[in-house]
Amino acid sequence: MSTIPRMFPAGVTYGATLPTDGGCACAAAARAASLATPPAPPAADGLFGPYGGQYVPEHIKPVLDELAATFERYHADPDFLAELEYYLTRYSGRQTPLFLCANLTARLGGAKIYLKREDLNHLGAHKVNNTIGQILLAKRMGKKKVIAETGAGQHGVATAATAALMGMQCTIHMGAEDMERQKLNVFRMRMMGAEVVPAMSGQRTLKEAVDEALAAWLGDAENTFYLLGSAVGPHPYPRIVRHFQSVIGREARAQMLEAEGRLPDCAVACVGGGSNAIGLFAEFIPDASVRLIGVEPAGRGLTYGDHAATLCMGTPGVMHGFHSYMLKDEAGEPAAVYSISAGLDYPGVGPEHSHLKDIGRAEYASVTDAEALDAFFTLSRTEGIIPALESSHALAHAMKLAPAMGRDAIILVNLSGRGDKDVAQVEEMVSAGLVTPPSL
Repeated sequence: MSTIPRMFPAGVTYGATLPTDGGCACAAAARAASLATPPAPPAADGLFGPYGGQYVPEHIKPVLDELAATFERYHADPDFLAELEYYLTRYSGRQTPLFLCANLTARLGGAKIYLKREDLNHLGAHKVNNTIGQILLAKRMGKKKVIAETGAGQHGVATAATAALMGMQCTIHMGAEDMERQKLNVFRMRMMGAEVVPAMSGQRTLKEAVDEALAAWLGDAENTFYLLGSAVGPHPYPRIVRHFQSVIGREARAQMLEAEGRLPDCAVACVGGGSNAIGLFAEFIPDASVRLIGVEPAGRGLTYGDHAATLCMGTPGVMHGFHSYMLKDEAGEPAAVYSISAGLDYPGVGPEHSHLKDIGRAEYASVTDAEALDAFFTLSRTEGIIPALESSHALAHAMKLAPAMGRDAIILVNLSGRGDKDVAQVEEMVSAGLVTPPSL
């Protein structure tokens, strides 16, 4: 059990069931809610149904309230939007294209598979959408230092890059195990001037990186901006990350209408904390015809310690300052989790995903390491696109769905990142005989 201070007040423990109206169990009536009545936008207090909130020490509330007020002031401000648009287009390279996987579609039969190419963003993933937005908020708050957590390293790389761009001091906390798996990204962060601090507690992966980044931030919250990478954490972070990542869904919706004259039948994205998925889903939530499918890591199998399938296997509770589904051990602490993908091994999930699950607007599936690796090689060989291991989970599920759907059906997959960072890890597994690339 970690000794790092938790982001909630005394009396509320990891895994606690909160005394909210109606409880936090998944109500059958809520699950049966009609898709014709889409969920309301996130409330100003950061709640998505019963999920989200702000479970933090009292002295941190003013810091979060200042961030919330800054976000409310600037997120629709014309000057802020102009600067955001400048960096998204001129620095990151947006908009990212929509791509029809004609070869993969023909091989599988059935539905057309389209990719939203977030892997073509500067630095190779969707993460930069959020880091640009948050760094511009930090700039307006007068902050000179940023701190962040990272799992696979993509958020850390994006944070290091945007901090360098804005001339800010940058510290990244990363699990020691993940640093070993993602050596290239660690070097990239350090190249851009970031200090990378290994998290040595617990499993030494993403959960511990979050623990230790939060602890460091708590010690200097007045001077430091916490640049959170996923749609998790205390209010206002889930709203902020949702807002800056929703550019994915806005572009994809317009691009799909242009390409096919209609919306997709399914929008599929991998889910760890859930930022790329909520970014894709956000613009499709009101469209009842579009199935929203989040794909979690089943790892080595759905037994304790072998997966990180939070929405498929977890229950509601509190961790890292917010209320959502989480995986727990027998004591109610965050469970030991595992995924071949360093970006998905987190025992919690963003609160909006929990709400979408409960009301039946989104569905969540899980994919094993073996299935993700098969998709990793299959896309590489059929389309010449190497997907991140995170994105390979979403692709693997789409590959299951497509053959059973008609040829006029459309599946949209968010390719959240490119797989350059994962090639060394997979090559080592192939060389050791642990993985055999599929024969196509």
